[in-house]
Amino acid sequence: MKSICGVEGVTAWGIKEGKFGLAVIRAEGVAAGVFTTNLMKAPPVKVMEERIRRGTLSAILANSGCANAYTGARGYRDAVEMASIGAETLGVSEDDVGVASTGVIGRYLDLPLIRDQCQRVVPNLARTEEAEVLAERAIMTTDITEKHALVKRETFSVGGITKGSGMIAPNMGTMLAFMYTDADMTAPALREALRTATRRTFNRVVVDGDMSTNDIALCTATGKAGKVDPREFSSALEECCRTLAIKIAEDGEGASKLLEVTVERAPGEEEAATVARTVIASPLVKTAVYGADPNWGRVIAAAGRAGVDFDPDRVNLWMGNGTDSVPLVTRGEIVVDLVRAKALMQGRKVTFTLDLDAGSGRATAWGCDLTERYVEINGKYTT
Repeated sequence: MKSICGVEGVTAWGIKEGKFGLAVIRAEGVAAGVFTTNLMKAPPVKVMEERIRRGTLSAILANSGCANAYTGARGYRDAVEMASIGAETLGVSEDDVGVASTGVIGRYLDLPLIRDQCQRVVPNLARTEEAEVLAERAIMTTDITEKHALVKRETFSVGGITKGSGMIAPNMGTMLAFMYTDADMTAPALREALRTATRRTFNRVVVDGDMSTNDIALCTATGKAGKVDPREFSSALEECCRTLAIKIAEDGEGASKLLEVTVERAPGEEEAATVARTVIASPLVKTAVYGADPNWGRVIAAAGRAGVDFDPDRVNLWMGNGTDSVPLVTRGEIVVDLVRAKALMQGRKVTFTLDLDAGSGRATAWGCDLTERYVEINGKYTT
């Protein structure tokens, strides 16, 4: 197993028919969630913000093709009915069924289709690699690849799947992310671990700067592996979420390169993250990366408007490909070898490391380049 089915107590299955898919994941246990901070939260998000307060989940239903967002009172009723369909089919309490939706905004759910798909999916629930792959594919929209991760420790495991390719600038978690662990966790400890992991991973991914209306990240602990060290669990969950976050950045809509920006010696960790996210989100930086143009000025300019205090004449900047690197700026002085720098930008990964010489804070953010293909995908998204 590569992801959620590698965790004891988790079964899954999924179906995809045209643009419309449904994933069902069955796992009982303590649960926590983080959600989009977009003012226009989709009804499934509102339903889950209420239900997650119970601190438990028995299953999750996630559909693709329709976001059930900006659908008003009917959309809320439909989200509740979607959970009811899952509860009825699985034979569990409706209050313990989670729901999530992704797809086109401003369209209503096809509940008869969801009921039909659910009735066909549930009998196949299994703990196999095929099951987790089908669940991953069921929630994909413009994604090209499935996104999964499994982190194993000596006494427990953490696995997760996610979808996300466009409308990516999370301020909570990611688009749709479902993590599972067999560690026995209390609800407060699980909640804190998920919030910390989210802040350091999903919240540092930017594809296009648009925050989704439907972002949901849920984590369920089945407890099958017994008690574990909370610090070790937090580390494992963060590693799992980081892997998923990078996969989202790699699969950004129309992307040809992964962009990774690390900021060092900032006034603090959050200041470092702010600068890194600002650089990652810059359209000018993204297009320079696409064109393999080592334009250090765009990186410095983006960092300078991040709202973090530092002296531009003391910064150091390196660029690389994940294996090798070359200095661009040293103590505010341009030292770039253009031929070597351009050569390092030809592959699938481009990295920038920016030393602000203003403290001890450090953070990394991930994104991708901006290509013509992004415009093609989003210019005809609903048609």
